[in-house]
Amino acid sequence: MKYKPYDYQSYATQWIIDKEKAALFLDMGMGKTSCTLTAISLLLYDYFEVAKVLVIAPLRVAQSTWDEEAAKWDHLKHLKISKVLGTEKERIAALNKRANIYIINRENVKWLVDLYQNKWPFDMVVIDELSSFKSPKAQRFKSLRKVRPLMKRVVGLTGTPAPNGLIDLWSQIYLLDGGERLGKTVTGFRDRYFLPDKRNQHVIFSYKAKDGAEEAIYEKLSDICVSMKAEDYLKLPERINNIISVHLPEKVKEKYKQLERDLLLPLKDTDIIANTAAVLSNKLLQIANGAVYDEDGDVQEIHEEKLKALEDTIEAANGKPVLVFYSYKHDIDRIKKHLKREDLRVLDKPQDISDWNERKILIMLAHPASAGHGLNLQAGGNIIIWFGIPWSLELYSQANARLYRQGQKENVIIHHLVAKGTLDGDVMKVLENKELGQEALLNAVRAKLREIKGEKNNGS
Repeated sequence: MKYKPYDYQSYATQWIIDKEKAALFLDMGMGKTSCTLTAISLLLYDYFEVAKVLVIAPLRVAQSTWDEEAAKWDHLKHLKISKVLGTEKERIAALNKRANIYIINRENVKWLVDLYQNKWPFDMVVIDELSSFKSPKAQRFKSLRKVRPLMKRVVGLTGTPAPNGLIDLWSQIYLLDGGERLGKTVTGFRDRYFLPDKRNQHVIFSYKAKDGAEEAIYEKLSDICVSMKAEDYLKLPERINNIISVHLPEKVKEKYKQLERDLLLPLKDTDIIANTAAVLSNKLLQIANGAVYDEDGDVQEIHEEKLKALEDTIEAANGKPVLVFYSYKHDIDRIKKHLKREDLRVLDKPQDISDWNERKILIMLAHPASAGHGLNLQAGGNIIIWFGIPWSLELYSQANARLYRQGQKENVIIHHLVAKGTLDGDVMKVLENKELGQEALLNAVRAKLREIKGEKNNGS
């Protein structure tokens, strides 16, 4: 296929060529991969700037996206790509192949750094979904930090560089410039631009930006980071959000409320912290979906209302393919058992992506964490059903962008199955208001606790 880039794509490609440290903060579906591959090809064969390129990506993206994108365009078909995946033996064999680009999943970054140490062979490194390196405590960041001085060029790609706040930027930018712009340590960065926010005596849970900090940070990064939003550059079909209210029977509602009280009341005199809130909300959202893992890890089924709503929504699609996002493993088992459909597939391997895009699959189940980055699924359909809804705005947005992206020909319909009177409703409000997950989760759980304490004080 002949490559006819948009103006912004040509600009993004040139941005990478012109800068040894570069970040593209492009919205999902804007073609970050094709822009980067075009720049790599030019740097390899026109400018002779680099000889060996490493791409670090989420596993599913590493398995299929980069090589498929290169194979799609005439001007990129000459690139030799080796995927450093699988067993250690398979990974070493892939590294020994002659290629221009070597692709590895981020879970194996430590292994790769340990393998080469000071003999790092890659003069250009592309970090796909740079935001997954946002934690300075993570092993993948610490490992890559060691070999950063051995890289001539580094490119970071993401649509959401600061999913949980500006503090997330430090480690990402450090991998680009070695601390030149935001400082050598995250502590120094934090002290310079932030103030303690939520705290419990000496324990600080979160920070808030000082006045003017956001502008100052972005000014520091403006020479190496370019940010573009899809709505400014692309004409996409309409996106239609639809909430399908799932009404629970009275007995189920009573059971849900009782379980909610049982989980929350023991915490009535304590300050809810992030980990506790996550565990509680996880239980409540499982119940809203219709089942919950008990203390022994067994599945206890509570209701089938969401399953019935899912079946009705699939039927209303009139034979069109639907992409269903689930939250828990028991969701898969229960959906399969309830639907009894032979045309149902769980997204698990690259072949599933190909079959979906060739419209060989009518119902595909996917977890937003595994389908959330880089996968091109827009050719396979235009209908999404959220069976279980995540707190994470980043996960939610990335997952929707598998269909709502450049190349989509039809209006995208996104159905949300929301169990009325459950935590589902709170999650939807958070996503609609584009709030950040952790703080919103804490506030929602605290509100539920206040509500339950009020009920108890009123004698109910």
